Amino acid sequence: MRVSFKWLREYVDIPVPPAELADRMTMAGVAVEGLQDLGAGIENVFTGRILKIETHPNADKLVVCTVTTGEGEIRQIVTGATNVREGQVVPVAVEGARLAGGLVIKKARLRGVESRGMLCSGQELGLDPAAMPADQAHGIMILPPDTPLGQDIRPVIGLDDVILELDLTPNRGDCLSMLGVAREAAALLGRELRPPVPVVTEIPASIAGRAQVDIAEPDLCRRYVARLFTNIKIGPSPLWMQERLRAAGVRPINNLVDITNYVMIELGQPLHAFDFDTLRDGRIIVRRARENEVLISLDNVERRLTGDMLVIADPGGPVAVAGVMGGLATEVTGKTTSVLLESAYFHPVSVRRTSRALGLRSEASTRFEKGIDPAGCRRAADRAAQLLQQLGAGEICSGVIDNYPVSHTPKTIILRPERAGQVLGVAVSREEAAGILSRLDFGVQDAGGDLLVTVPSHRVDVGLEIDLIEEVARMHGYHRIPATLPSGAATRGARTAEQSLTARVKDVLAQCGLTEVVTYSFTSPVFADRFHLPSGSERRQTLALQNPLSEEQSVMRTMLLPGLVEVLQRNFNRRVTDGAVFEIGRVYFPRDGEPLPEERPALAAAVTGQMPAGWNRPAQVLDFFFLKGVLETLAREIGLDVLHFEPLTGDPSFHPGRTAAVYAGEEKLGVLGELHPDVLESFELPARVTAFELDLASLLTRSGRVPRYQSLPRFPAMDRDLAVVVRKEIPAREVLRIIRKAGGALLSSVRLFDVYQGEQVKEGYRSLAFALKFQAGDRTLTDAEVLAHTAAISAALAKQLGAELRG
Repeated sequence: MRVSFKWLREYVDIPVPPAELADRMTMAGVAVEGLQDLGAGIENVFTGRILKIETHPNADKLVVCTVTTGEGEIRQIVTGATNVREGQVVPVAVEGARLAGGLVIKKARLRGVESRGMLCSGQELGLDPAAMPADQAHGIMILPPDTPLGQDIRPVIGLDDVILELDLTPNRGDCLSMLGVAREAAALLGRELRPPVPVVTEIPASIAGRAQVDIAEPDLCRRYVARLFTNIKIGPSPLWMQERLRAAGVRPINNLVDITNYVMIELGQPLHAFDFDTLRDGRIIVRRARENEVLISLDNVERRLTGDMLVIADPGGPVAVAGVMGGLATEVTGKTTSVLLESAYFHPVSVRRTSRALGLRSEASTRFEKGIDPAGCRRAADRAAQLLQQLGAGEICSGVIDNYPVSHTPKTIILRPERAGQVLGVAVSREEAAGILSRLDFGVQDAGGDLLVTVPSHRVDVGLEIDLIEEVARMHGYHRIPATLPSGAATRGARTAEQSLTARVKDVLAQCGLTEVVTYSFTSPVFADRFHLPSGSERRQTLALQNPLSEEQSVMRTMLLPGLVEVLQRNFNRRVTDGAVFEIGRVYFPRDGEPLPEERPALAAAVTGQMPAGWNRPAQVLDFFFLKGVLETLAREIGLDVLHFEPLTGDPSFHPGRTAAVYAGEEKLGVLGELHPDVLESFELPARVTAFELDLASLLTRSGRVPRYQSLPRFPAMDRDLAVVVRKEIPAREVLRIIRKAGGALLSSVRLFDVYQGEQVKEGYRSLAFALKFQAGDRTLTDAEVLAHTAAISAALAKQLGAELRG
């Protein structure tokens, strides 16, 4: 926000220089990022009139101008500007003049013709070409014909001014106006605020019966004010208005457009002017756009609209996108004779969403997005009418359409002075707090020792007692609040059991060689197709975002694996072909009748390639058995009952022959396996990827068993190997179960160490070899005891599984 110091003083007396005001505003939370002295370095530039223009004898692209700066002084100046005409009043830099950028003007000869000075463009005087009228952006600056001659150019075009460049926080939309900044200055300096009071003279012709405003979406348009102007005369705005607009960074266009921009900068209320004769039936309808409805905007671009966008329409269709941009069909042109002026309040979120979707940002949409004063719509329309009348640009019809379906209800908040003192660490008297808030236009009443504060309509950012305390603090002066240590009851922080277990899970997986990653909770709707999820799968029931960053991040994830696979894909594209990553995060599922989703904690990992050798481990292929070992290690380290794995063939995301369901007891925790080749192809991954995804809540619920102390054995163990031949469809887990049960208390451990299928084993069978360890805590076992237990194990395997000992 660019604030003209000269313009600001129209609303409040400022007895301090711009630098001091900037410092005091910054200390009060309205940061002034910089000061710009518009006329700094410009000297000896005066207003002059072009008396005669002649062609240059030696150059086709130069002309020789005879110029006077008053009091009979005549100068000859050579210029290459193409927009000079006899009789124009222009800025003239005489010999010895200094221009913006440090250029010094000297007497010169250009292609043999003497030139005593220079005709100046706006850019040479330090003005932004973008803020100049289109015919002067790249040529000589043209001044009004009645401008006195011989005047210092700086006050004539507003260069005797200092610009305060504000760096506002998003909550201070009220300071996106001259009046809002003046209110802050008045409160800081203890001066009276002088807001403009619009007074207009209306003609007998009334707006009633000629125009109509219907609001179909009162939630998105809380107020719509319309005024009708007739006998419009389009022309340039006066120099004083152009100066102020340029100081604010706005390019003057014509008197009508400049009035709407002037009021927006002055009061913070965006306005829009429609050519009234182009509105069908003189009717305005504020409604949602129909899906794929089309509007050609003022920049002559076809905009395709969606059903969540608010538009201004007439019976024939949309004529503007509410709060963003008008339509070309109702544009005010040089032929316009009647204008319907819009001054409305549009919902900030609606404008922000529409502006982003259409890729259109403007000064108006910026103000609507931050929230404007709904009570200021009528005042802004009347102020524009006053300026129109003052400039002689038209007549004002009597009456105003003020459709106000959702009237503003002022918020009231109780402020406790003692609470303010506790928060700020310094005592603020009740009288001082009341005085500060009153200067900021808050209504203040006594409430039995407390203050009952009414929030003004322009302060949409204030809604709680702590907001009022902030207002008191910044006006009291942050520099006057002493630095103190925080006080209060000290409590010892501690993790919950769930947090401790989650941290332990992360540690164990990292120790196993996996790297933790954090991926977006948003994902693309196509993830379900890429993972070949069936049509009825719960994981296809995604929650769509109302305001997505992009189509690739438009729904909430129901799986962690797509994000992990994308990580491996990005790494693979950068020639990092080995990877082992995991993530702990939440997945989201919609709930019927509930606005918020169900959030489920999940654990997932994905690996590919191989893990290089480390200081304490050899190189290892990252496959199914690696991740199975990781899960078994995790279970042991977090005190979980032994995991077991069942073959799984029905999951379309995983390889049908290399996938298992993961169980703890009878509860299924998730899936472990190689991703299906079709899934890998959809991610353009040529290497195998093994992954698992588990329900973290169930995992943690069954974890946390406290290890029991057991003394070291005093008596030696006896080892035996047992190789049995069983049908290959019998899982090793079932054989282990029977061995443990038949081995009894003396069997201290059993481990599968070899699996063989080949010529020495008949077709359809395989050999499983187990290492058995027998040990007693009170004696040394005999060979006979171990032989009896081994025989019992063999008999149980033969009876229950038809197993045979391998010779």
